[in-house]
Parts: sequence; C-alpha cells; structure tokens
Amino acid sequence: MPFAPSSMQVESTAFTPNGAIPKRHSAEGDDVSPALSWKDAPAGTKGFAVICHDPDAPLVKDGSYGYVHWLLYNLPADVTSLEEGSKTGTAGINDGGAIGYGGPMPPEGHGTHQYYFWVLALDTQTELPEGLTQPELLNKLEPHILGMNRLVGTYRRD
Repeated sequence: MPFAPSSMQVESTAFTPNGAIPKRHSAEGDDVSPALSWKDAPAGTKGFAVICHDPDAPLVKDGSYGYVHWLLYNLPADVTSLEEGSKTGTAGINDGGAIGYGGPMPPEGHGTHQYYFWVLALDTQTELPEGLTQPELLNKLEPHILGMNRLVGTYRRD
C-alpha cells in the first residue's frame, strides 16, 4: 500500500487505540464492523476509502502479506463516520472471499494480532464497482491519495 501519512485522526467508540476489539466485531462474535470516525482530513479531500488489514496473519497473496478484512470505498467527503455495521459506501472483496466486512479471527494458537483500520483521504470522489480486491482498489486509488492514517486494534482468539 502506498504510504502518505497525514494528521488525520481515526477513532472508534468500540475500542481504544491499540486496545482490544470486542468479540462482537470478530468472526467469533456477530461479525459486524465497528463504528469508526475521522477528522482533520487534508485540504482538498473529496472522498474517502477504508481498509482493514491484519499484517500479523500468516498469509501471502498477490505478492502482499497479511489478511484483508474490509475494503470500503466510494465514500464522499461529507462522510466522516461509519456507524456499527454500516452499509454506507461500496464494499470490496475481503481475503475470506466475501463482499464486505469479515471480522478478526487469528488462527488457533497464533496469539494476539493487530488490525489496522486505515482511512485514505482522496482528491476525488470515486465511483468504483463493488467487489474490488485490495490490489485492484489500491491501483485505482494510489494516484488520488492525499493522506491517510489508521486506528490499530488487537484481537486474540478465545
């Protein structure tokens, strides 16, 4: 993923930075996406995308590492929060092969994993089709990324 750090702040009412993600938001629980919000987007932002990625997952796919849990895009600039289980925007395909959010669930005995909820600020409002993979999405978004930041949560399988 390209890297364009910014002063944008990302938070959730479900967990604190580097805190435990509640079971409700995991594949062991209700598998519903957590609420997210962000502020201080770079000047000129016209759209957003959200990517949830687990870099600790022992998976190499398409030349990349980790596991993609959520791709959400086509979010206009006036959307700066997502409610729990949000259906706002357009969903891509996660590494589980499903459209939309797939919650944390590290392999048994694999310990605690970190989950990066990235928010990407874009210089354009996108109109991309549903079901893009992470490489496809990043290929489309990379020229338009003004800035990005993340909220990291953790999850350990019961």
